[in-house]
Amino acid sequence: MSGVGRGVPDTGMVIAAQRGSQHALDDLVADSLPLVYNIVGRALRGHVDVDDVVQETLVRVVRHLSDLRDPEAFRPWLVAITIRQIRNWEQHRRTALIRDAGVEAIHEVPDPAADFAEVTILRLGLTDQRREVAEATRWLDSDDQELLALWWLEETGELDRADLAAALGLSASHAAVRIHRMKEQIQTARTVVRALRGRPGCNELRGMTAGWNGTPTPLWRKRLARHVRDCVVCGRYREDFLPIDRLLAGLPLLPLPANFGNQFAAAAATHAGAATPHAAATSHQVGAGSGTPLTPDPSTVDAPGWLGNLFSGGLGKAAVPFAAAATVTALVAGALVVTRLTGPPPSSAAPPAAEAPLNATATVAPTPSPSVSPKVTPSAKPSSKAPAVGPAVSSAKKGVSVWDFNGASQALANSKASWYYNWNTGHPGITTPRGVTFVPMIRASTNVTAAELARAKAAGPYLLTFNEPDMAEQANMSPEAALDLWPQLVATGATLGSPAVAWGGADAGGWLDRFMSGAKARNLRVDFIALHWYGGDFNTTNAVNQLRQYIQAVYNRYKLPIWLTEFALMNFVNGGQRFPTQEQQAAFVTASAKMLAGLPFVHRYAWFGLPATDRDQSGLFRTGTEATAVGRAFQAAG
Repeated sequence: MSGVGRGVPDTGMVIAAQRGSQHALDDLVADSLPLVYNIVGRALRGHVDVDDVVQETLVRVVRHLSDLRDPEAFRPWLVAITIRQIRNWEQHRRTALIRDAGVEAIHEVPDPAADFAEVTILRLGLTDQRREVAEATRWLDSDDQELLALWWLEETGELDRADLAAALGLSASHAAVRIHRMKEQIQTARTVVRALRGRPGCNELRGMTAGWNGTPTPLWRKRLARHVRDCVVCGRYREDFLPIDRLLAGLPLLPLPANFGNQFAAAAATHAGAATPHAAATSHQVGAGSGTPLTPDPSTVDAPGWLGNLFSGGLGKAAVPFAAAATVTALVAGALVVTRLTGPPPSSAAPPAAEAPLNATATVAPTPSPSVSPKVTPSAKPSSKAPAVGPAVSSAKKGVSVWDFNGASQALANSKASWYYNWNTGHPGITTPRGVTFVPMIRASTNVTAAELARAKAAGPYLLTFNEPDMAEQANMSPEAALDLWPQLVATGATLGSPAVAWGGADAGGWLDRFMSGAKARNLRVDFIALHWYGGDFNTTNAVNQLRQYIQAVYNRYKLPIWLTEFALMNFVNGGQRFPTQEQQAAFVTASAKMLAGLPFVHRYAWFGLPATDRDQSGLFRTGTEATAVGRAFQAAG
């Protein structure tokens, strides 16, 4: 959820966290941390309490996650909780100031730390008019500071207007009016900033501010703005302003402070120790398959020791968000806060964090060529040699379809895929590399058995379902037959993907449309849409556009997250297959991966497939270590 562009949380991750997966909960909080930090930091103007408010916000998110009825609404729900904590802090601060200093002194008490505008200037190296805008934000009223924190993130693409309005409890039109007024306040404050910094400046202004302590307040903003408006000397500072939107749109998110994770660790350990000498961390229970609720046992685990393990070996820059989030969840356990997560026992498989995608555009879907997936009969012979740990995965979305071949485990480790599947509920012959997730599949009606369903349930929080049911060579079943079996899949408690049709996913009255309509009529749960796509146009630009348009059209019809579980360039002609050159396929891998990373509703994609054979020519690896040109492009793709 963090990074450049608006990060939409993986709905499946939210559901898995609600059902008790500690891995999913840690990932969810880790992804939320940068957004919460930026909102709180800007709204509180860099006050020393920023860390405390961020921590309290995330504790409340963990505590009340099970109360969230619509997992797709996680993001505005998160922002609303953040705003509520900011308002609580502001109210408590004002109460304390009134009690300790008297009403007349409230506006004369400076914050004990450099404000957020100064931090912004220092960290991002702002110059000229951007610096003026950052300094002008100091002059806003507290409610406008709160609004600015959200609007700034809207301008950087991290929030949209619906999120912003929902967080404030306003309609979109009312939010637009408030933003307009806030921008006018900033514009007024910019003239004040320019006049105060002007050289040689205005003698009348210098005399007017002789007794002022330099702390921006609404009263001084009005006085100084009135002077600038009426003064001939200062009037020239009201000219040549660039629009605020253009100035803020290019600003990146502020990075988390380097010691942020360590601060959380110390706070969590202190809090846990104060609550009980043996406050429990819950991670030893989660994923064990015991079926016990996520409730800490204060007699078993030493929370400070657990926290120490989280931070052993030091934290690199990239590890800070995850480590900070992990200590937040540990803090909840240490304080004996029961998160009330319900549902089936969590899995040890961790769903990956959602990417931070860019905005997408698309129009009409073409009809893709039909695909033929292999009739996979995985070897039951287990691999005797564990693969070497491959390079770190480059994208949490990126996956690959796999069937066993000589060196499959090593190739999977080297592919930099973050997840894989093999049309099965287990992965005999393939050793899952560290940091990679296996996703099971109920491939056809014959696989809907008690044993297969139990194996799928144990394999992880996600479940892929009937493979190309619209193809006689594959699952070969009607939508009604799939719907009759669906309650047994729902009973696993997994996050369920729709049957993956070979084509026509966006067609009204098509196989998928009939299945989804039937699921709605029967009140059956479907959590995401699985799709296959094979392109017959080997021009990279055309192929990427056709794939994007197809996915967009399917999303527009069902408004559910998309998993693209098979895709490549193949032209099906006269009952046969024609393939592009390795260079054409590699170029498509590079361009399509970039496109898919930018679609917020695409949560995962899987290339077809890992093995390179003489028949399909789209494979990534010939052996465990020998990558094709397509494989090298896949390794480098983000």
